[in-house]
Amino acid sequence: MKIKYIKLFLRITIAFGFLSAVADRFGLWSPKVSAWGNWSNFVEYTQIINPWIPHSVINLVAVLATFLEVVFSIGLLLGFKTKFFAQLSGILLLCFGLAMVFSSGLKGALDYSVFSVAAAAFGLSIISDKYLELDIYVEKRLKSI
Repeated sequence: MKIKYIKLFLRITIAFGFLSAVADRFGLWSPKVSAWGNWSNFVEYTQIINPWIPHSVINLVAVLATFLEVVFSIGLLLGFKTKFFAQLSGILLLCFGLAMVFSSGLKGALDYSVFSVAAAAFGLSIISDKYLELDIYVEKRLKSI
C-alpha cells in the first residue's frame, strides 16, 4: 500500500476520532454508545481525570480541549499544516492519556487506545508524502509568488 494512502487514512481517522468525541459531548451520539452524552457529564469527567485543576476553571479546560480537538480535526482533514497539527494532536492525546493514567490508572487509557492514537499522530507527523492536502496548493502558490 502506498504511503500517501496510509497518511490520508491516518489524517481522516484521527480527525474523526476527535470529532466523534466532540459530538458525544453535545449529545449527538445515541445514549447506547455515548461515553458522556452531554456537556455537563464531559466537564465532570474532565474534572475526574484532572483532579489537580481547580473546579473553578475546569469548564474552561473542557472548552479548550474541545476547541483544540475541533481545530486539529479541521487542519488534519484539510491537510493544512499537517505535520504541525499531527504533532499537536499527538501531544494533546498524550496529555489525555497521562491524565487518565494518573487519575484512574492505566486500563482506561489502554482500553480507549489513547496512546495508540497518540503514536499514530506522531507517526503521521513524520510522513512527508503529500496527498489530497491543502498544503500542496499553498506550497505551489508560494513558489509562484
